[in-house]
Amino acid sequence: MTSYYEIPYFGLRAYSLFFSKFGTVSPFSQSQLDFVVSEPMKKKVFALLLNAGWIRKAGRGEYLCNRADEIFRHLLDFRVPSIMASAKREYAFTGASAIEIWSDHSYLQRGRERSPYFIKVLRKDIGHWKGFFSAHRVPSYVGKGSTIGEFVVIIPCKSMAREEKGGLFVEHRAIAMQEARKNEMFSYPYEYMRRKYGN
Repeated sequence: MTSYYEIPYFGLRAYSLFFSKFGTVSPFSQSQLDFVVSEPMKKKVFALLLNAGWIRKAGRGEYLCNRADEIFRHLLDFRVPSIMASAKREYAFTGASAIEIWSDHSYLQRGRERSPYFIKVLRKDIGHWKGFFSAHRVPSYVGKGSTIGEFVVIIPCKSMAREEKGGLFVEHRAIAMQEARKNEMFSYPYEYMRRKYGN
């Protein structure tokens, strides 16, 4: 499936031009922007729209607009678990995210409106992780923060205890269970984990 990403205002205006003139069935070329913007800017616009999934190649030098309703429907898709597969540095899902994973998602902390992930990283790697999430167009905050849709709260630490579950690194199950036991909001996932794994 195509991944769709938010685009800056200049890209939105270019997409609007192409969509209003050509819809989703008539191909167009980069020459549509001749006399409108400079050659480097034209290349930048097309690269942006292609990489963000708003247009696609239709043939040699030709493009088609993707459907606007499809783009907007998928702008808030959850991508964090899949992008973590390409992570090269140590991390561990923690807190409510660890409870979610260890309880096989019997507890879900996410909706399209707000989808936080809490991830421990080594303090020395914070810059790397900020860049990593930025490159994948996922908002991230150190310590706390929030936004519409999917985002990551980075929890810095000196060291971490972690194990793998379902292809993701998560803080130890015992820690997640202890956290769930302390908070009534997590009573259902705690009971689920207790039944599945024991105390």
